[in-house]
Amino acid sequence: MKLRQLSLAFCFAGLASLGCQAAEKEKPNFLIIIADDLGYSDIGSFGGEISTPNLDELASEGIRLTSFQTAPTCSPTRSMLLSGTDNHQAGLGNMGELLQEDQKGKPGYEGYLNQRVASLAEVMQDAGYATYTTGKWHLGRTEETSPKARGFDRSFILVQGGASHFDDQFAIISQDPKAIYREDGKQVEVPKGFFSSEFYTDRLIQYIEADRQENKPFFAVLSYTAPHWPLHAPDEWIDKYKGRYAEGYEALRQERLKRMQELGIVPAGIQPNLPMQGGLPSWDELTDEQRQREARSMEIYAAMVDNMDHHIGRLLDYLRKTGELDNTFILFMSDNGADGNSPIDLPGNREWMARDFDNSLENMGRKGSYIDYGAQWAQVGSTPFPYFKGFTAEGGITVPAIVWHPSLKARAGQIDRNHFHVMDVMPTLLEMAGIQQPGKKFRGREVQPIQGRSMLAALRGEAVPERAIGWELFGRRALRKGDWKMTWMSPPYGSGQWKLYNLANDPVEAYDLAEQEPAKLEEMLGEWESYVRRNNVLLGPVNIKYGFQTCLYEHCFK
Repeated sequence: MKLRQLSLAFCFAGLASLGCQAAEKEKPNFLIIIADDLGYSDIGSFGGEISTPNLDELASEGIRLTSFQTAPTCSPTRSMLLSGTDNHQAGLGNMGELLQEDQKGKPGYEGYLNQRVASLAEVMQDAGYATYTTGKWHLGRTEETSPKARGFDRSFILVQGGASHFDDQFAIISQDPKAIYREDGKQVEVPKGFFSSEFYTDRLIQYIEADRQENKPFFAVLSYTAPHWPLHAPDEWIDKYKGRYAEGYEALRQERLKRMQELGIVPAGIQPNLPMQGGLPSWDELTDEQRQREARSMEIYAAMVDNMDHHIGRLLDYLRKTGELDNTFILFMSDNGADGNSPIDLPGNREWMARDFDNSLENMGRKGSYIDYGAQWAQVGSTPFPYFKGFTAEGGITVPAIVWHPSLKARAGQIDRNHFHVMDVMPTLLEMAGIQQPGKKFRGREVQPIQGRSMLAALRGEAVPERAIGWELFGRRALRKGDWKMTWMSPPYGSGQWKLYNLANDPVEAYDLAEQEPAKLEEMLGEWESYVRRNNVLLGPVNIKYGFQTCLYEHCFK
């Protein structure tokens, strides 16, 4: 890459092995890798037993961010990643598929990445970057709302929130049964032999390779659909985990927790918060057949994560071979917590899944099957936090994240406990590239200001001012300010009252301090009202079944 500038905007004072000299330096490449519904404790460097050697190597040479937070679900997270501002400003105040009647047609609830924000890809494109994305998009179904229209030079994307990982191209909702793919805006079919993680990686490598002679730095987003259901993996990957999960949920949770404490991911002595314990059957309460199916589901899930890591390794090897790796800043993240919400609750799915799929034990994970791994495994994936995807509790919004760049060698292998948010990614990358943030007008339209802040000062070890960040999805609410967090969830998951936690002393939200700390609660409520006004958050009634009924076989959490 030969595009240079007079100063290197991403010199990490006190961190960089790269000096901040007046000599010209190359602009950095940027690679964002997103896993879909990966749990906090799944990968090896965060305590998991799943084989993830490539991500673990990134972690050993980079920094693990143990308090990196997203939205409770996928498309709101992606809107904030690409806009640097709150999802209620960016168009995903709710997921497009689940918009409520009082939300439809309202600003911030378009169900796609709206024109009221400047996308990160657009800003990078205008600054001379080659821009690419492959994998999940979920930010607009039409050509006019595709990556091609939002700043990506090359793209191959899945339009919807999920789909078969094989070439049969079925989607995840009976009312929208076919997966839609677009390449550079135009609708296409996937080729025979398609497997999602392999294909998305291949395509991104092809895009980068095709433009190597252009001498441009690149900005790339590789957005895997693994390990989102339907759980699918090639047989040889599933076979690696045969029998690994026969001891069940409780044994695996304790195994992971011990490793997390040894690694320093969570404090010694901490115990998991399990609010649904007793409301769903334990491993010992399942029948032999149910235990077989549960163990098989987790084997397939682990295989998906292992396979994804393998393909990440292929991409890293390509960048290393071409000499680009040492000039590339990498962020790996999940888009939300582990997913314990069953697709059977999506409209029409119960009948569709029973009629059109072979979910026999022998066919689970293969083409023609459609399974998830359930709430109990998802709660294991969230260890030690309560709940999972769809909730504003820590299990829904705190995700594994790793940053890597040669200039971070002084902190190689360290853990950073600063509170970071997905909105912070855009300002971080712009600062590193020496690109000014968009003003009120961008490409001839008015846009919302970036609300996130660059992570670079915190990564340098500098103290950063306290800030308040809010969340709202499906009527569930949360606000964090410093070490304090309050949450509001309706029954049976919450009391319909605000609860207050001190995360410094209680990172798993086990002890409600609302009554003991009335002054702090009042302060936080004031911040919440400011958040709602600033982002035009609508707080009307919610009428959906998905995410509001958690069942395991015939048992439902009450």
